[in-house]
Amino acid sequence: MFLVGAMSFYLAVYVLAAVVPAIALLIYVYRQDKVEQEPLPLIGSLLLQGVYAALCSIIFEAVGEWLLPNFISEDNPAYLVVLAFLVVAVVEEGTKFFFLHRRTWNEPNFNYRFDGIVYAVSVSLGFAMFENIKYVFSYGLSVAPSRALLAIPGHMSFAVFMGCFYGRAKLWGDAGHRVRSKVCMWAAWLSAVFFHGFYDSCAMIDTEQSIIAFLLFVTVMYTMAFMLIRHESRTDEPV
Repeated sequence: MFLVGAMSFYLAVYVLAAVVPAIALLIYVYRQDKVEQEPLPLIGSLLLQGVYAALCSIIFEAVGEWLLPNFISEDNPAYLVVLAFLVVAVVEEGTKFFFLHRRTWNEPNFNYRFDGIVYAVSVSLGFAMFENIKYVFSYGLSVAPSRALLAIPGHMSFAVFMGCFYGRAKLWGDAGHRVRSKVCMWAAWLSAVFFHGFYDSCAMIDTEQSIIAFLLFVTVMYTMAFMLIRHESRTDEPV
């Protein structure tokens, strides 16, 4: 009985270490939705969409990593950059965007521009929680602090840029401006791909120069993301 209790305790500690940072950031973004906060069942559904995106990403990234050496040698200095942008970032942000759009584009509660950020962040943090649980159980609690400070806020930041354009795509789409809406759709995905790809490139290269670039980049990206959240919240408008 004691053994079962101890195992349950350690299991709970591992899960909490993996999910609490993501939940804290989600609560922050959710509370910035000043006009009309989204129903909690919808937020739960979007977190689940993030898990679906993570599962799909595992498959697509494996295929991408298998195919990539046919086009560029692993010894090529550019290999890691191509891997980061064209496999990891394209796939992960692509699956997130697919499930985000599939679940929310015709959602009746999607009636304010800032909702785009709330929805994108919810999907992305669902993805991040699943990924974090996998890392914590694979490598132990030692990885939890670094992922709480870097990986989870990183996923949230990518989603803020995606959600900012996604909300505008909805605004233009509902106003009948289909071309502008499509441009914003592409901008939503590509902006997240750019920030995710640059983030992963610096992390993968792992030289002294890339680490310095990484730290500067994440500092600027986090600052921009939080400033954008506050700005979009203050200037929110119906769609």
